[in-house]
Amino acid sequence: MSRKDIIQLSDHFDYKRLLRYCLPTIFMMVLTSVYGVVDGLFVSNFVGKNAFAAINMVMPSLMILGGFGTMFGTGGTALVAKTLGEDKKELANKYFSMMVEVAIIIGGVLTIVGFGLMPEIIKILGASNVIFDDAVMYGRCVIVFMVAFELQYIFQSFLVAAEKPKLGLIITVAAGAINMALDALFIAVFKWGVVGAALATGTSQFIGGVIPLIFFMNPNKSLLRFTLTPIDCSAVSKAAFNGVSELMTSVASSVVSMVYNRILIYYAGENGVAAYGVIMYVQFIFIGILFGYSLGTSPIVSFHFGAGNKKELANVFKKSFIIEYIGGVLMFLLAQLLARPISMIFVGYDADLLNMTIGAFRLFLFAFLFAGGNIFASAVFTALNNGPVSAVISGLRSLVFELLSVIFLPKIFGINGIWCAVAVAEIAAFLVSWTFLIAKNKKYGYFEKNI
Repeated sequence: MSRKDIIQLSDHFDYKRLLRYCLPTIFMMVLTSVYGVVDGLFVSNFVGKNAFAAINMVMPSLMILGGFGTMFGTGGTALVAKTLGEDKKELANKYFSMMVEVAIIIGGVLTIVGFGLMPEIIKILGASNVIFDDAVMYGRCVIVFMVAFELQYIFQSFLVAAEKPKLGLIITVAAGAINMALDALFIAVFKWGVVGAALATGTSQFIGGVIPLIFFMNPNKSLLRFTLTPIDCSAVSKAAFNGVSELMTSVASSVVSMVYNRILIYYAGENGVAAYGVIMYVQFIFIGILFGYSLGTSPIVSFHFGAGNKKELANVFKKSFIIEYIGGVLMFLLAQLLARPISMIFVGYDADLLNMTIGAFRLFLFAFLFAGGNIFASAVFTALNNGPVSAVISGLRSLVFELLSVIFLPKIFGINGIWCAVAVAEIAAFLVSWTFLIAKNKKYGYFEKNI
């Protein structure tokens, strides 16, 4: 392989090189979302809309728990990549190993606590008697795999920092292929219902979490290797503080989803929850593209920040925002075109539910116009090891603005206010993001043309 085909964090990035490095991570995030969609597709069509609503009811709480892996993955990656940029490889590997160890410990604790408290969690989420038992069963089955779930999230970031994004993609493809095959076997053939969906998901998470761990435990040609390391609480705290915005995003998204579900039960019953579930599945795919790009570029930003290379930092910053905003517009247009076909795939068996879902899609998807820039703004401050600013942007975007919108807009516009809430929140977050970006330019110099 020639030098020009090898992409390293220390390189200068034009558009082609930047996209080549990030594409495996983008595909990884999209495929992860697609595999989740397949779960919902099988359950909706082979088990029924009540079982589908049950999975959608419990999923937000599981995403909160998975957010801890995201926190240590993104916050830890920013710390590790910055340390690599400072040419301290041994220290970077120690930080990396600590983050993996912490993820394993947290996953184990969450498994024990979550399994025992799952019925109480489902009650708090507001599940009706119709879907309560399925929701508890699905939640308990999935949470057994929580250690692998946390590792899967943490390695999504660290494989990019290790300059192995293609390996991350390969593992994701393997895990997802097994997930889909087991969905078909467990749900369509064995008729195991939500238990089958949970076991298929858990098995794929095991593959996605354990295979990277084995890779990093053995000698490899990447920048990172896992070895048992005493945990330095100060380093772990620094990573957690820096990555708290990503945890906040998971928590906020899940809390908002819970509120959505409770409000939709009031306005539209189980049909409203099912329609929202379809939108969320599809949104995961499209937003996965935007998140994937941010995940892929964050180690590059952290590396050059650590190396003190402000010129390249400004270069990546400018190109990334252009890519994110153009990508958001293209996804908005594509999603509008596909609203009916996608809705038909999930809920074509129910005319009323289908019409509700299509109408909701067309309003909800305006959020894509602003989401990419907002996601990257939060991610870039995490990459710059500025956790507080990242947390403020993320918290306002995914919790405060969206929660206020989904609570108050329905009082004015009825159910359409629910579907518009995300778009309104993204517009408000756009204003906040660019206020911080302009205010912090003097410190980081990412707007400078000549440095």
